[in-house]
Amino acid sequence: MIVETLAVGTELLLGQIVNSNAAEIGSRLADAGFDHYHQTVVGDNIARITEAITRATTRADALIITGGIGPTQDDITREAMSAAAEMPMEFSDDYADHLRRWWEDRGRVMPESNLRQAWYPVGAEMIPNPKGTAPGLRMRIGRCRVFAIPGVPAEMLPMVDGGIIPSLLAEHDDRGVVVSRVLRTWGESESRIDELLSDLFTGSVNPTVAFLASAAEIKVRLTARATDREAARTLIAPVEAEVRRRLGVRVFGADEGTVERILLEMLEGRGWSMGTAESATGGMIAAAVTGVPGASASFVGSVVAYDRAVKEGALGVPPGLIDAYGVVSEEVALAMCEGAALALGAHVVVATTGAAGPEPHGAPVGTMVIAVVTPEGAMAKTLRMPGDRERVRTYTVTSALHHMRLAVSGEWWS
Repeated sequence: MIVETLAVGTELLLGQIVNSNAAEIGSRLADAGFDHYHQTVVGDNIARITEAITRATTRADALIITGGIGPTQDDITREAMSAAAEMPMEFSDDYADHLRRWWEDRGRVMPESNLRQAWYPVGAEMIPNPKGTAPGLRMRIGRCRVFAIPGVPAEMLPMVDGGIIPSLLAEHDDRGVVVSRVLRTWGESESRIDELLSDLFTGSVNPTVAFLASAAEIKVRLTARATDREAARTLIAPVEAEVRRRLGVRVFGADEGTVERILLEMLEGRGWSMGTAESATGGMIAAAVTGVPGASASFVGSVVAYDRAVKEGALGVPPGLIDAYGVVSEEVALAMCEGAALALGAHVVVATTGAAGPEPHGAPVGTMVIAVVTPEGAMAKTLRMPGDRERVRTYTVTSALHHMRLAVSGEWWS
């Protein structure tokens, strides 16, 4: 079964909102075993939305539309569906009463514009929205089943999970399943990973092999289609074993095993607490770690010592050390670690200092220093990061977490 997705909203084209719905729906379609060949984004223009719906319904078995069904003048997905289906619009008095009660129950006066949500194309069925007032719609246009749902993720996801996916599954029992296994690697470039796995990429059909670069890590995704999940895993297993053999220690985790999660598990296993002392990264390492549920079992705190005075006052970095070596130096990074370990009462501390740009701050732009201290030792390393300021900072966060992971494991870097 081929399922297509269409996102409606000029704000998506302008980059004002990231189209995260596409990824969420795409992953659910893959898990359910549906083919998903096209994702389209179109602005708030009825002719272009109608054209996109018409095109999708001629090549897909089902179409999921997100956005454009709210109460404002630019919410015109209903009208576009009506035009694509060549069916007139109809007003639901029952749903209009529902809307009025919804507002009254909350002690508020309903703006009349909300009644736009009571219109629908003839032949369409309203889908209940448990999280909001805009009902979804489902109808057939030609041979294609079309679903229109809100673009707000908090409203969209429950409708996809609770209604659309089960409905599609019930209609197509011969779908099979698609299963993916993601191996996470660090310490090698995407081009080098491609060289090491080139024959697997070109020669393996089921599972397929793909490479995904993300924040200085390279992910190797193995995807198999089979009659059930266990059969798909069986297809993936020998290819995964070969990938791991070729890449060795470059593979540090799989699937949801991010470096943050692995690091926290290692710390908890050793009974160690951790903290950060951050200058150029401005708290980004702490944010990454504390984004993991349960991080409080090991993470105790962070000192963002951006200014020299804070490095000296809060972390106790000797002024003479900064004068002698400069703020962007391994000596200062190690002193920041030691000061934070004392101030936070942490067993393990990672520190960062550097010149993320655009100004050099005494070192070439992209020069970043990472230091780690554990109960077993301390070490610092100077790195040269590529790209603009945000890329330099993002890559540094990833590198800092991995250097900490290695230090906690006792495998100090060279």
